[in-house]
Amino acid sequence: MSLPQTRGSLKAVRTPTEITANSVLPARREPLTLVTADGLRLVGELAAPVSGKPRATIVCLHPLPTHGGMMDSHVFRKAAWRLPALAGVAVLRFNMRGTASADGRSEGDFDEARGEGLDLRAAVDWVERAGLPVPWLVGWSFGTDVVLRHGLIDGLPGAILLSPPLRYSTELDLRAWADDGRRVVALVPELDDFLPPDEAAEKFRAVTQLELVPGPGAKHLWVGERWVRWVLDSIVTVVAPEVGVPLPTTWEGPMVRHNDLLAPSAGPEGAESPSGEPK
Repeated sequence: MSLPQTRGSLKAVRTPTEITANSVLPARREPLTLVTADGLRLVGELAAPVSGKPRATIVCLHPLPTHGGMMDSHVFRKAAWRLPALAGVAVLRFNMRGTASADGRSEGDFDEARGEGLDLRAAVDWVERAGLPVPWLVGWSFGTDVVLRHGLIDGLPGAILLSPPLRYSTELDLRAWADDGRRVVALVPELDDFLPPDEAAEKFRAVTQLELVPGPGAKHLWVGERWVRWVLDSIVTVVAPEVGVPLPTTWEGPMVRHNDLLAPSAGPEGAESPSGEPK
């Protein structure tokens, strides 16, 4: 069993304890470097179940890096902290080009969902070489544009879109997914400032196989433990339907209570930027 380096307090819990926003459950955690076709080195991490083969794998594409998005954006970080132990799902997170987090900065510069397609491909290639099963793409905000523009890769079963703004994706991208026919699930906050459910249904009308799931009362950043749990349950329902949801909200065993004050921080999580742009 591998636990994160000491950025918090390790507790050998013997009785069920609530899983909170900073709970880090056991996993095999592997820092990794992805190399893109244009020669950039990207910072990443794989979190996998402590034992046994994962049921599925998710490849996470983070929110807009020019407004604080990174591999540590809170939903993805909590996915890596929980899903290997609670659902047997492996989680690959990485910083796309020009993006920094506490784990380091990826080479290159932000490219408005163009060059980031090579970053996505490098992650998928790494998953395939590692022999990880059933790799689903999970994009959040800007990451959904990267998925929609570049995610039609052979061998991938489909994609999950969190808060898709359709900022960089085009009608041609959407029609390509419609023609391909593979599964697309969009989790859309009811109170999203950029593309709420009714507007999303209209914008995505070309993608006839789209499964649009509104998040009643949620906002773009899915702030709050209630919404983190809802999103993680929704992801597991798609990628590992044999796992019962809702996922457990308590844990009996060792865990770390993460403390950002003990590690470098690339910026606040789970809060809107001053401009109101999505992170």
